Amino acid sequence: MNRLARRFRENLRRLARSDRLRRILCYAIHLYIRLVYWTNRWLVEGADYPRRLRAEKRPFILAFWHGRLQMIPMAWQRLAPIHMLISSHRDGRIIADAVAYFGVQSVAGSTRRGGSAALRSMVKALAAGDCVGITPDGPKGPAMVASAGVVNVARLARAPIVPVVFATSRRLVFRTWDRMHAALPFGRGVFIWGEPIEIDPDLDEAGIERARRLVETRMNEMVALADSRVGRGSTANALATVDGAPGLAGGKRR
Repeated sequence: MNRLARRFRENLRRLARSDRLRRILCYAIHLYIRLVYWTNRWLVEGADYPRRLRAEKRPFILAFWHGRLQMIPMAWQRLAPIHMLISSHRDGRIIADAVAYFGVQSVAGSTRRGGSAALRSMVKALAAGDCVGITPDGPKGPAMVASAGVVNVARLARAPIVPVVFATSRRLVFRTWDRMHAALPFGRGVFIWGEPIEIDPDLDEAGIERARRLVETRMNEMVALADSRVGRGSTANALATVDGAPGLAGGKRR
């Protein structure tokens, strides 16, 4: 993790200790996300996939990588009630409070703990007809490596997994464990929705592993495609620095 990213995280933790400051910070984050959305030229691919599922009144699991979380609320656009699985540590609480401005409810926990209260909450929400959002590589990675948790939620709830990714031509990419992408204003952006991945509820252990690899492979292919759409090389297998903003975060242009 580079010095700027570490300092940024430390400042977030300090702010998180004060409820008032955390509310101000979260409101500012939500305003910044809207600013980035309205000042970039966006292309959307595959939006018919989630719309078709909602037209059929089918709930589904929205899957996106932890490092590509920032603009996901703008891809969602309040398509349906959604519950996002977010870790319970301080950084997670900041994310939860920020996305609440977009109508996203949060559930604290991690799918890496099978049978946990968080997993049961996800299954319950899907059974009620709502959607859920999960970062398959959260809360602590490895980056862009899916856990079996997302497959188990889909299997238990009998709900498909719909991957989504964003990329922007101007961005900061920090040397954090998740290779966090911070989109910048005044560029180009793309949202790519993937084809729904149906999970057999009767999968055995080997079948769960095959499904996990399928989700991971599909999502990483989408990352590479999204990056190419905005003229950027993929950061799937590299610790990146800065794209489109020279001199920041101790990074370099690519």
